[in-house]
Amino acid sequence: MKVAVIGSTGYVGSHLVKELANRNYDVIALARHSENTPANEKVTRLSVDINDHSQLVTALSGVDVVVSAFNAGWTNPNLYDDFTKGASAIQQAVKDAGIDRFIVIGGAGSLLIDGNRLVDSPDFPKEIKPGALAAADYLDTIRKEDQLNWTMFSPAIEMNSHAGGERTGKYRTALDTPVFDQDGRSRLSVEDLAVAIADEIENKQFINKRFTAAY
Repeated sequence: MKVAVIGSTGYVGSHLVKELANRNYDVIALARHSENTPANEKVTRLSVDINDHSQLVTALSGVDVVVSAFNAGWTNPNLYDDFTKGASAIQQAVKDAGIDRFIVIGGAGSLLIDGNRLVDSPDFPKEIKPGALAAADYLDTIRKEDQLNWTMFSPAIEMNSHAGGERTGKYRTALDTPVFDQDGRSRLSVEDLAVAIADEIENKQFINKRFTAAY
């Protein structure tokens, strides 16, 4: 199977490329500067501007699954608008390339506690709110998509190397609410995030749904 990873040089994307290559997938690693993607015999690196529609469609043609780990840059002053525009461009390009399986890695901000999105909480970190809000609002957009077999993944609330920093291959899933452990924490290493996405490619458990995973 051939899988395209958009945003292959980012924190999440680079770990996903590694996980997929280790599972013997043929990986098409797409990024603005794809030369920064680690070299691997299972990985083909392509430098692509996601806002160049024809270029992106050409790069995606012939793949079986597209996974978008696109991030418009946490320090980008136009983060909300640039993420929204980029996410829409990617979604359209996937359709125009004739691919029907599309997985998007969003954020935890759209997860619900007591029916309210985390990103709308008054104590949500202001420094990441524009990006989190863009990803949360994009969930509403992709839920209207009727041509693709889409899945959106929301990471655990704590998703970084401090969440474990190792690949355990173990996690629990939920749909719209965070998964908490016995200590009341929602956490998952980026390595196990990559495992969850690769597992979803193989098992197709969450077609046309959003899901999350944590320990």
